[in-house]
Amino acid sequence: MANGDTRVRGLAARAGGWSARHRWAAVGIWMLFVVLAMGIGSAVGTVEVKESDQLGGETHTAAKIIEDAGIEEPAGETVLIQAKDGSVKATDAEFRSAVAAVVKAVEGTGKVTDVTSPYDTDTISKDGRSALVQFDMRGDSDTAGERVEPVLEAVDGVRKDHSSLRIEEIGGASMMKTFDDAFGDDFQQAEYSAVPVALGILLIAFGALVAALLPVALALTAIMATTGLMAIVSHFQPMDDTASSVMLLVGLAVGVDYCLFYLRREREERAAGRDAETALRIAAATSGRAVIVSGVTVCVAMAGMLFTGLATFEAMGLASLMVVAVAMVGSVTVLPALLSLLGQRVEKGRLPFLRRRTNGNNGSRFWSAVLKGVLAKPVVSVVVATGALLAVAAPALGMKTQNLTLDQEFGDSLPIVQTYQRLNEAFPGGSDPATVVVNADDINAPEVKDALARFKEQAVSSGASRGPVEIKLHDAQNVAFVYVPLVGGSDQDKAGASLDRLRDEVRPATLGTVDGVRAPITGQVAGNQDFNDQLIGSVVPVFAFVVVFAFLLMLLSFRSLTVAITSIVLNLLSVGAAYGILVAVFQHGWGASLVGAEGVGAIVTWLPLFLFVILFGLSMDYHVFVVSRIREARLRGRSTNEAIKHGVVTTAGVVTSAAVIMVAVFAIFGTLSMQSMKQMGVGLAAAVLIDATIIRGVLLPAVMALLGERNWYLPTWLRRLPDMTHDESPEAVTAGTARDDEGERLTV
Repeated sequence: MANGDTRVRGLAARAGGWSARHRWAAVGIWMLFVVLAMGIGSAVGTVEVKESDQLGGETHTAAKIIEDAGIEEPAGETVLIQAKDGSVKATDAEFRSAVAAVVKAVEGTGKVTDVTSPYDTDTISKDGRSALVQFDMRGDSDTAGERVEPVLEAVDGVRKDHSSLRIEEIGGASMMKTFDDAFGDDFQQAEYSAVPVALGILLIAFGALVAALLPVALALTAIMATTGLMAIVSHFQPMDDTASSVMLLVGLAVGVDYCLFYLRREREERAAGRDAETALRIAAATSGRAVIVSGVTVCVAMAGMLFTGLATFEAMGLASLMVVAVAMVGSVTVLPALLSLLGQRVEKGRLPFLRRRTNGNNGSRFWSAVLKGVLAKPVVSVVVATGALLAVAAPALGMKTQNLTLDQEFGDSLPIVQTYQRLNEAFPGGSDPATVVVNADDINAPEVKDALARFKEQAVSSGASRGPVEIKLHDAQNVAFVYVPLVGGSDQDKAGASLDRLRDEVRPATLGTVDGVRAPITGQVAGNQDFNDQLIGSVVPVFAFVVVFAFLLMLLSFRSLTVAITSIVLNLLSVGAAYGILVAVFQHGWGASLVGAEGVGAIVTWLPLFLFVILFGLSMDYHVFVVSRIREARLRGRSTNEAIKHGVVTTAGVVTSAAVIMVAVFAIFGTLSMQSMKQMGVGLAAAVLIDATIIRGVLLPAVMALLGERNWYLPTWLRRLPDMTHDESPEAVTAGTARDDEGERLTV
């Protein structure tokens, strides 16, 4: 070899070496794996998460009773008829005429069943200005939105004939159709636009089309393979659409990052004068190892979601874990093979208006200037940076979480949201009633009927509901549904208090007195409460699992107690800052208009835990990459401060490029119409930006500079731990050992 021979050890180095020597076999095996995964996945199909498995608590019990009874709940629809001013009452002839016209119109479509008049069900508001015509859509509730158009048109026809009244339809089917029309392609377009955005940034980073296409190609093939694997795994752990979307986000992020780390190091070594084979070996032993350490750490973080007990979170965690593992394997196998095949052709398609981008040890001028100040005054840097991040994180102490209501999620941009608000004002809780699913050996037994009647009466007399309370019997299945509009309506706190009264006072005194009767209470408010309770109960085990295992992995990977501790602390600090930004923007509304959002007074329930797991995993990408480079420089004999400067400056380009891609992709999701998606996009983008700049560019080098040689401290009693660093400094086997640009012996 022109640059001398080296013997490399370690999984990444061996995998890269084998792939480079058997490049066509490596590429062929990878493509065969992708095709087989997709083919088998398509053949076996995907098992979706059942509604009964999505939540725990009473919501799960209720869904299980309905599922076991074989009851298919139809999509319920409601037509609100309301006087525009106080001049018309429900008892007036004009109002009665409108009600009759609505009933006749919707029945005439042939698409509905069980149409009820407010004069029969007493669904008339206390002020007499509003009334509800209720009915169910025929057919499967999941596809009711596709059949509701004729009904909406019929109701609209009646509205035109009664100009003094508001006549508006709302319900599961009409909301499904409205949101599909308004936002149906919203999320999909964001997913599709993420790829060209990433490609554009990579073009700028590399200045060559072929080099820019490699990370995107690796990420996309990893996503394609994982899609097939998800279908296979779904027969053991059901999946859902949310898991697929999260998998795409994570797969694109880590797939591009891992390839970027590897490719930039290989180009850097070639720019420093190494021949192609030596450059590839060095990249395999250094960046390849960092990819494996990072990938395993991210997988561990994602596995934390398996401890929530929530089917949706378990699906997201498993899908994310799989795509990270696939991207990691692809990065250390097929990527070296492709680089060996392409050789200098990786520079093909160079963009003439971009200067040639090499990554020698000159690094970034900007980060060189920043580091000069940081290393000159590390104490000041730590105090200022930590103080700033703690200040940003401070609002998180007052974080309030809840599942967002319709008006919080979509604002007033859609007419149906205004209908939802008017319905809740006239009939508090009427849009989202609590549903008591009563199951008995004989639902028509006298004692059961008496208990149902007492429950209906006490639900109102206790103050939990203002009525009307409706009971729907399924005699054949011995099941009854009791619909209870909760006092508080769309106010989640007040509605939650009403639900507690039903569960803790009314039910035990009525249905609870009959042996053999089960009466779990479900519905949107109950589902939110059960979800919150289960999520809160899983926070400690998830946090503990992720933090402890990440700590152990860093300890084993760097054989330094100090590095392991600082890694965890810095990651927690960046997550805390992201939480603070979320609360400030979306809960308090500070600067919300800058991101096209609204201060909705709460953070969507699932987001804090989701963000913690995702961010803790993704931030390890940068941390492992930067610290690995610092350690590598230290092993070559540089002083700690010199190693810090070398490691941070030489990785600045790749970390910046990777961070810009992540921020851009996540920011796309911050442009979506749904507030929950905005919260996710802004939270992820802000955290990655903070992590790649303040944490990695200021705090990490400042802390390491203060610690000095203590960065590499490992107590004697821990030295018996498995050594996972042996592949960082293999012995040279010939006298012509490779040397770096400054003449130092290269030990990779």
